[in-house]
Amino acid sequence: MNISDILRWKATTGTVEVFTATPTDTVRDLTRSLADHNIGALVVLEDDAVVGVISERDIVRRLGQDGAEVLERPVRDLMTTTVVSCAIGDSIDAVAETMTERRIRHMPVLDGSELVGIVSIGDVVSHRMRQLENDRGQLEHYISG
Repeated sequence: MNISDILRWKATTGTVEVFTATPTDTVRDLTRSLADHNIGALVVLEDDAVVGVISERDIVRRLGQDGAEVLERPVRDLMTTTVVSCAIGDSIDAVAETMTERRIRHMPVLDGSELVGIVSIGDVVSHRMRQLENDRGQLEHYISG
């Protein structure tokens, strides 16, 4: 199983769209986008290239540190610029391992240099649960003959 399987499943649930920000957007605008789309992170694009990722966690930590003026700062001041991404052909197990080891909750999915999706640790866990449920059903069917 690979990342394209997760993206296909997300497409069937209507959650495949990737919402993005630019480095010059304000954090206030970013928080509206997160709330409007009920998501936890945005990929930051500049000239169609992935230059960062910013999450609710990044914002909350900076708010605690610097106060409400953070909301007027540009996204570039808070975003993570060392972006770990995956490809559509990467195995789900390998991506899950990377996400766990590096404590990454959201990973952009690239096809070459083109952003085609984003997977969260929740997407990976949900896929694994569906896979286990399917395996259980097959075993029950096999046992019951």
